[in-house]
Amino acid sequence: MSAQPHAAAHDHDHGHAHDDVEDGAHGSLKGYVAGFLLSVVLTAIPFWLVGGDVLGSSRLTAFAVMGFAVVQIVVHMIFFLHMNTHSEAGWNMLALVFTAVLVVIMLAGSLWVMYHLNTNMMPGMHDMRQMP
Repeated sequence: MSAQPHAAAHDHDHGHAHDDVEDGAHGSLKGYVAGFLLSVVLTAIPFWLVGGDVLGSSRLTAFAVMGFAVVQIVVHMIFFLHMNTHSEAGWNMLALVFTAVLVVIMLAGSLWVMYHLNTNMMPGMHDMRQMP
């Protein structure tokens, strides 16, 4: 008789542990809807900024669109990928920081190389674009 209460207690504990894992790993409908609505708004605002020429300056508009893109990336990571500082004992966040650093280094290096290639071009090369 002592085996039956032990088995029932084991099943009961296992069910709670399994529910906790699923709740932490998967989002709720409310979270997905919030993420979707934020994504739609963060997509619509840049379209409005560009289409309506709201900011006036193309450089300022480009920086605003890039800012909205970064915010949207964060929204996707939180609401859809469920990344936070607690998941996987922080390894997800460490991998994210490492990836971000690599992307910044590659983008900055590429822009630096393209700028200097354009600046150090031979003197007559700028006029070649106007040739038929």
